[in-house]
Amino acid sequence: MSYCDDILARSRTLHLDECEVVSIQKKITTVRITDSEIAEIKQNQENSVAVRVIDKKRIISGMTSGDEKNFLERVLETRMFVKPKNFWKTLPFPSKFSQVKKTYDPRLENITGHAAADMANEMINASTHKYITRISGSLNIVSEKFHVMNTNGIDCSDDATFISATINTDSQTGDQPVSGIGASCTRTLDDFSAHGIGNDSREMCIGSTNPKKIEPDSYDIIFEPYAFGELLAFVVSANFGLKTYSEKRSCFSDRLGNKVSSENFTLSDDPHSPEGIGSKSFDDEGTPTVPQFFIKSGIFSGLYSDSFEAFKNGKISSGNAARPGSPMGRQATPLPVPRTHNIKVTEGDFSKDEIVKNTKKGILVGRLWYTYPVNPEQGDFSCTARSGIKIIENGVASPARPVRIVHNIKTLLQNISAVGDDSKNILQWGSIPAITPTIRADSIQASPL
Repeated sequence: MSYCDDILARSRTLHLDECEVVSIQKKITTVRITDSEIAEIKQNQENSVAVRVIDKKRIISGMTSGDEKNFLERVLETRMFVKPKNFWKTLPFPSKFSQVKKTYDPRLENITGHAAADMANEMINASTHKYITRISGSLNIVSEKFHVMNTNGIDCSDDATFISATINTDSQTGDQPVSGIGASCTRTLDDFSAHGIGNDSREMCIGSTNPKKIEPDSYDIIFEPYAFGELLAFVVSANFGLKTYSEKRSCFSDRLGNKVSSENFTLSDDPHSPEGIGSKSFDDEGTPTVPQFFIKSGIFSGLYSDSFEAFKNGKISSGNAARPGSPMGRQATPLPVPRTHNIKVTEGDFSKDEIVKNTKKGILVGRLWYTYPVNPEQGDFSCTARSGIKIIENGVASPARPVRIVHNIKTLLQNISAVGDDSKNILQWGSIPAITPTIRADSIQASPL
């Protein structure tokens, strides 16, 4: 009998109402790049187990890093201090779920430090240029074996792999320092290109030399995928959580079923996207995942939740329980949180070049920094465009200096005028996965830094 089976058996002996056990075995390979060379290569192994007990509506939880004796009894020591959650119904029961393609690659699970170093060096070599003075970045490769079981019969396991890399380039050429970024994140090696990451960063950096100052004014702003992915992760996603919505902290509270964006904009959560960083067949409670719309052709259409928040609001879980780990994947945290899997913008019909060509007065943004809500309930946010900035005049783009954008997400979504056909997986550090193409939003105020 496994350690997790033993915990469930012990919970039945103690006549507890329900018990959930989560275990994870995780291997993390990290290559860190500084000053244009590999500075560190490390590989870590993590093994942990978490338990959640529901007894007389009291929810008690804990975690351990090993086969700790009397672990369940230790967790139950705090039972008398926990207040009942009278809205709680039940842990999930077994259900059929769909298999998701391209979420595991044995080549990544078995990768060596030497092979990871070769990929990092390929990124560096592709970034190198006589005008680039500094290269930095990182490569992270994760493989994991995740298992969730409960006393209702849930017994779900998942083998998963992830690879994510970023290269930053800096140049002092010209009258103003400029920078570039290249990034990629996938689940298999099939869609990962170390050379492409370095090449993208080099081209953005060299193409940004001798930038001109942008005057304070209103512009049509074209957000490339890496930039719009940051807005989705740090500003947009939380507004569609049932918890945020029910607590009146969403800028779209009381707007369900109403028009909240332009008709050419559709936003969803897609846990079944091949190669998606957040793709999975079942959530971290064992509930089957399903694609769902948040905005469908401009109409606010849905919310996401885990079991706890769903029961609290008289609903059923949308299959969005998460136990997010770092730098990717899951971890064995005792209590899940509601979270999107892959927040996704449906592709449009325009190439990025067509969007630029059809813009009379605009700014192209390759990367955003310091993106955060200023007044979340109203949708106000602030961000800084620091890399890959171009001023667009009658369809012609030329390098521009960084700008600050202080705007409102409700207004931005209503003013989306073009959606590209160049979707990419985006993963900002410490945030949620996104899948998005290039987006143009009109009439946004920008001011120079």
